[in-house]
Amino acid sequence: MAKIAKRTKAARSTVEGKSNLSIEEAVSLVKSNATAKFDETIEIAMNLGVDPRHADQMVRGVVALPNGTGKAVRVAVFARGPKADEAQEAGADIVGAEDLMETIQGGTIEFDRCIATPDMMPIVGRLGKILGPRNLMPNPRVGTVTMDVKQAVQDAKGGQVQFKAEKAGVVHAGVGKASFEEAKIVENVKAFVDAVNKAKPSGAKGTYMKSISLASTMGPGVTIDVAGAPASVRDGGWSAIWPTVNPAIDGDRIRIKAFGRRFWLVSGRDPRRGRGLGRSPEIEPVGFALPNLE
Repeated sequence: MAKIAKRTKAARSTVEGKSNLSIEEAVSLVKSNATAKFDETIEIAMNLGVDPRHADQMVRGVVALPNGTGKAVRVAVFARGPKADEAQEAGADIVGAEDLMETIQGGTIEFDRCIATPDMMPIVGRLGKILGPRNLMPNPRVGTVTMDVKQAVQDAKGGQVQFKAEKAGVVHAGVGKASFEEAKIVENVKAFVDAVNKAKPSGAKGTYMKSISLASTMGPGVTIDVAGAPASVRDGGWSAIWPTVNPAIDGDRIRIKAFGRRFWLVSGRDPRRGRGLGRSPEIEPVGFALPNLE
């Protein structure tokens, strides 16, 4: 049996028996355990109730983290002529066309993000078997197939993160570095959870967010309370909403009133009309995580 290092054993002891923490508590604990000699990445993993093998359950998207990732992103751009010059001026690390395709086919991939103009896709399409498994294939859904090359390069360099559900329905990404202030990591985590929540596919059934974990590169992971993860619930969401609901009738029920992606809390026996009873301000959809609604 492999021997567990003292540092690892000490880190595990700090998280033992601790689960379903608030984002702030989880970030503080993970950050305190990031004691490696390098600047560890703070990583988030979300287990979703989806089956990515079905097209209507695929979760994919992009989010611009408010405080960046702390990682230097190398960007490659497939473009010709003025667009190639535009990409270089924006700070792209590699710019090319057929020559870049040949380099990649030769096994050299020295970039973390790949961007292409629409006219270059016939060339990029030949690299699908190489770039696809590495999640580097340009895709218009995440803004990497575009004529606005300058903006795409700036977004990639500025902390934009792409996410995609794996076969088991897990989404993971780096949301900062251990050297970041706790408040900045918390903001990044909330922004990422918000983006994944908004990317919920139409075919998803049952519980969408099953679990959320946070860990540093070399440290143990901790679980985050799923219902408490969205910012609009934790940051005074309920305390701001509840007093505005007026239970005018004794034993009244508080109901959810929804139209599309717009939500309210409604008190009264007739939530369709309200009948002069209380109704809360509109609730941000991401602030809702109610169990057993299906």
